[in-house]
Amino acid sequence: MNTILVIDDESGIRTALSSILMDEGYHVETAEDALIGLTLLEQHPFELIFLDVLLPRLGGLEALEKIKTGWPDIEVVMISGHANVDMAVRAVKLGAFDFLEKPLSLDKVLTVTKNALTLQKLRQENISLKKGKKLPYEEIIGHSPGIRAVKERIEQAAQSDARVLITGENGTGKELVVRAIHYKSSRADKPLIEVNCAAIPDTLIESELFGHEKGAFTDAVSSRRGRFEMAHRGTLFLDEIGDMTLTAQAKVLRALQEQKIERLGSEQSLNVDVRVIAATNKDLEAECQAGRFREDLFFRLNVIPIHIPPLRERKEDIPELLMYFLHNFSAEDIHLSEKAMEYLTQQPWPGNVRELKNFAERLSILCETDTIELDVVQNILGIVSSTSTRKSSDMAAEDRHENQRGLPAEILELDYNEAKDLFEKRYLEYKLSENGYIISRTAEVIGMYPSNLHAKIKKHGIRMER
Repeated sequence: MNTILVIDDESGIRTALSSILMDEGYHVETAEDALIGLTLLEQHPFELIFLDVLLPRLGGLEALEKIKTGWPDIEVVMISGHANVDMAVRAVKLGAFDFLEKPLSLDKVLTVTKNALTLQKLRQENISLKKGKKLPYEEIIGHSPGIRAVKERIEQAAQSDARVLITGENGTGKELVVRAIHYKSSRADKPLIEVNCAAIPDTLIESELFGHEKGAFTDAVSSRRGRFEMAHRGTLFLDEIGDMTLTAQAKVLRALQEQKIERLGSEQSLNVDVRVIAATNKDLEAECQAGRFREDLFFRLNVIPIHIPPLRERKEDIPELLMYFLHNFSAEDIHLSEKAMEYLTQQPWPGNVRELKNFAERLSILCETDTIELDVVQNILGIVSSTSTRKSSDMAAEDRHENQRGLPAEILELDYNEAKDLFEKRYLEYKLSENGYIISRTAEVIGMYPSNLHAKIKKHGIRMER
C-alpha cells in the first residue's frame, strides 16, 4: 500500500485530498504545516507528498528544498491557490514532480498521483537492476550441524505465513534469520518492519505498535500509523519480545487473534495482514512460569521455533566466519596462519558472531602483513581482554577518572535530580554532535523516540548545530 503525506494549512483541502486518495486504496497521513510534516518524515516512510506553497512557520518552497535534500527519492507535488509561472518554475528546479492549482481537479490529482508513483517504482527497479543479483540480506555463514538445522528451518518457514519465534544469545544473528525468512517468502516485495520492544518506553509501546489519532494524548499533534499498519501485507519483526510489558502483550495477542487493530483515540478497527516474527534472548517458557510472559501469547508466537546456537557450540564455523569478515573488511588478501586460526577457534567468544565480526574488523585495521601470525592475534586479544577487565572493575581509579571526563567537577556535589539532569544534558549534547545533530539518527542510536528527544532538547536548552 503506497503511503502519501498531505501538508496543507487548510483543513478542507486536507480532508478532500485524503478522501480522494483513500478511496483509491492509498494510505494517507496529513499535517497542518511543514514542520509537522518534516517530523512525520523522520518517523515514517512516504512515497509521495502533496505540499502547499503558502504555509505558516515554514513556506512550502523552503520545505520542498529540505525534503529533496533529506529524502531525495520522495516525489513532491506542489499545490497553490496563488500560483504564477515564476513560482512553478522555481518549484520544478527544486525537484518538484508537478505543480497543481487550487481548486484541485479530481482527475488531475489521481493522474499525477499515479504518474509520480509509477516513476518512483521505475527508479527503484532501475537501482535494483544496477545492483545485479545482490541479496537484500546478509548470508548466514557456516556448515556446522546447528547452522545447517537453522538454514533448513528458514527454508521451511519461508514457505508459509506461520508465526516464527527465534531464540538465541545476543550476537548470534537473530536479525539475519528474520531477513532471510522475509526475503525468501511470498512477502519479499512488501515491507519488513522492525520493532525493538526493549527500546520503547512502556508508555509509548501501544502508540508505536498500533498508532494514534490526532489529540489521542498530549503530544499527539497529528495522526500516526503504528508498526502493524506499516507492515500490512508484509512482515513485522518484534525483537526482544521477552522485554514487552504484560499490558502490551495482551494487546499484541488480541491483534494476532483478530488480525485487527485500533489506533489510540479511535474506535474504528483496521484489518491488518501481517506475518509476525519474534525474537528473544530469554527463556520464554521460564518467563511464563515466573508470570512475566503470557503463556497464550507464547503459544501463538511459537508456531515455528528456531534456536540459533552460540558460537562456542559451533566452533567449526569460526574459520569460515573469520575469513568471510576479513575479506569484507579489507581490500588486501589477508590470511591467518594455521596456529593463529587454531588459537582463535578455541576462544569462547561470549559476544558470539557480533564479537567475532568486531574482532575481524580490528584485525584488518591493525594488521600490517598479508599473513597474520599467532603473536599478533594474542597481542590484539590481550589488549581487548585487559581493557574489558579494567572497565568492569568499579575500584579502578583510572576508569573513575575516565567516567568523569567531560562532566563538571562539581557534579558529585549536586543532589540526585540536578546531577541526573546535568548528565542527561551532557550525554545528549555529545550524542547529537556525534550524529551530526540529526534528530532521527540520534534518536535511533540512543533508543529514544524523536519526539521525546525534541522534548529533552527543549527542556535542557541544548543548542542545535550542524
